[in-house]
Amino acid sequence: MREFRIAEPRTAAELAALLAETAEPVALMAGGTDLLDELKSGVAAASLVVDLRRVEGLAGIAREGGGWRVGAMTRVADLAGHAELVKDHPALREAALSLATPQLRNAGTVGGNLCQRPRCWYYRDPQIVCRKKGGYNCYAFQGRNKYHALFGGGSCFIVFPSDLAPALIALGAKAAVGTVKADKVVPLEAFYALPDADVTRENVLAKGDFLKSVWLPAPKAGQRSAYVKLKERGTWDFAVVSAAIAAVVEGGAFKDVSIVMGGVAPVPWRLKKAEDVLRGQAPDPDLVLRAAGAALADAAPMRENAYKTDLVRAALARAVGAVAA
Repeated sequence: MREFRIAEPRTAAELAALLAETAEPVALMAGGTDLLDELKSGVAAASLVVDLRRVEGLAGIAREGGGWRVGAMTRVADLAGHAELVKDHPALREAALSLATPQLRNAGTVGGNLCQRPRCWYYRDPQIVCRKKGGYNCYAFQGRNKYHALFGGGSCFIVFPSDLAPALIALGAKAAVGTVKADKVVPLEAFYALPDADVTRENVLAKGDFLKSVWLPAPKAGQRSAYVKLKERGTWDFAVVSAAIAAVVEGGAFKDVSIVMGGVAPVPWRLKKAEDVLRGQAPDPDLVLRAAGAALADAAPMRENAYKTDLVRAALARAVGAVAA
């Protein structure tokens, strides 16, 4: 492990100023469950680690603006256990409880899960300098790509590993980003960036920026939501494919629907073509197959990950079934 210093700011303003003024490589530590692995392996090269655990106002869940504000430093376990919030948004509880183990949910944070780095074995290998680490090649393209992207790869075929992000995006969440000047709010869907925008990053956080909180709107009248996670192991694991859905079913038909998948793209992947097929229609197996077919028209399977197309169909069918029942 490389030597690094630790800073412990106490306020959001102090944190923003520190990040804006520091020229050396910086890493933000929330729960540390991902970052510490990167530091130990040498994948993360930060010489300054900023511990966020003492920053006032970054943790907690509260009603705000007709919806819910969830601080970035809120523990995943506290999110899953918040009775009122998960009553409004069942998909959020399902996503949180699918995440890791009880021990990790008690250490990991909402912001950490939303900002975690990819699990790609080429990226995680300190001996390999892939495109994401400043090299010239994405070795997954012609190499081992069993767990890599079906959609949106382009210059880098990672998949984004968060369980919370697909659920939050499907539910219409927004992200509050702290900066040295003023906070800014963006739809959480727009918080993430494809590799072609900047292959070294997965989100739009610029130097000096940090995630402060996410805001969830109140559920629409009659809204139902669900989260489906398909994984390789029976015990805790990252999603091979996941699907989050929020829908209003009225008169036996989908009045409104939002579907976001995880494990299939470098960002949480919105299935807009599938939504268009479902909207205004009564749910049935044939409709779901047509919706999956529309979504998969944009897929670009590689040598080892074509099996994921079947998992997309299965996850979509389970998610639709969960809200249509």
